[in-house]
Amino acid sequence: MIKVDISNVWGELSLADMLQCEQEVFDAHMLLSEGKGPGNDFLGWLKLPTFEETEEMRRIQRAADKIRSDSEVFVVVGIGGSYLGPRAAIELVNGSHHNLKKGNPQIFFAGNNLSTNAWLELCQLLEGKDFSINIISKSGTTTEPAIATRALLLMMDRKYGAKAKERIYVTTDSAKGALRQMATEEGYETFIIPPNVGGRYSVLTAVGLLPMAVAGMKPTDVMLGAARARKDMDIRSFENPVWQYAAIRNLLYRKGKKIEILGSYEPNFRYFAGWWQQLFGESEGKDGKGIFPATVEFTADLHSLGQMIQEGERNIFETIVRFAPPAKQVEIGLNAKNLDGLNYLKGRTLDFVEEQAFQGTLAAHVDGGVPNIVLQADEICADTLGELFYFFELSCGVSAYMLGVNPFNQPGVEYYKRNMFKLLGKPGY
Repeated sequence: MIKVDISNVWGELSLADMLQCEQEVFDAHMLLSEGKGPGNDFLGWLKLPTFEETEEMRRIQRAADKIRSDSEVFVVVGIGGSYLGPRAAIELVNGSHHNLKKGNPQIFFAGNNLSTNAWLELCQLLEGKDFSINIISKSGTTTEPAIATRALLLMMDRKYGAKAKERIYVTTDSAKGALRQMATEEGYETFIIPPNVGGRYSVLTAVGLLPMAVAGMKPTDVMLGAARARKDMDIRSFENPVWQYAAIRNLLYRKGKKIEILGSYEPNFRYFAGWWQQLFGESEGKDGKGIFPATVEFTADLHSLGQMIQEGERNIFETIVRFAPPAKQVEIGLNAKNLDGLNYLKGRTLDFVEEQAFQGTLAAHVDGGVPNIVLQADEICADTLGELFYFFELSCGVSAYMLGVNPFNQPGVEYYKRNMFKLLGKPGY
């Protein structure tokens, strides 16, 4: 199970502070688990993890096997959670350079921006390749993925004709919406986003599981990790890592720590951090409240943001995600000339050096007035991935209720759309 080390926050907080909010955390967790809080019609994600393989998982695996057999490229069309969840999973487990490796189809993402350059680059990457697409949207009318969908369907029609529909997979609402209507009329294979699961909480549905399966992960492995987290994190005490994380981040916020920096020493964690950023940003940032979610990649960003973190305004705290060392280790060798002065590290592993960098940075930042929460996870794999997803989803729900906001709506995102639609001349705006 994920372990939370809160020993590096006591300069700002005391154990008494934490114990005084026990009833508050309990109440927030109960609101969530009993479905009595605001937004309770979007709690379907709570019960998604299961130890048993479902028919939906088997359908996902069969579709993934077909895609892996007939496609060199798989294009995932979506934005927000429909994009960040799948990409977070694939890059954390398979690496940021997964498309350069042999064995799995290349996986590209579209419909998450309005860049002409990005679209032209995707077209070049698809040229001469057999490909399939997965359109992910509850409505089918969100501007960015809808434009990409329109263009990709035209491209597939020209390339495959009547057989194009055999390469189109749709993940959408079970009964309504433009994309559901399109899929039904055209006969595309469809997977369901449950109506009681919002986009940023949807990664453990077909939204995330189908792209993961195409990337070579078994949906059952991901779900087992999430199911174990669901079981282990249902306890109502501070032995629960969710309680510790949710309580400490809210207590720090009340002490003036308005920015949370999520970081890891794994470069492949970058998109997982982006998924976390959307999860907490859209869930908590409302009603004039909210901890601003920022992300860093260490050690790289120690050479860019390190100065700001160390000596900038003291309105930040860090959450660092650590993983167990990989089974295979890399040793640093001897160099006869030793011009770089590194021979003192001969025989040391790269993992050892990273650990010392982490410990040194942790001490420096804490001494500099930046409280640190450290989350310790197991070695990176599909099982750990599922556990992490569920831990953060549950933590976000509890934390948002402690903050006094609805974790499951996002009214503010509509404002920019109204202005954009008016400028575009969309009817009705």
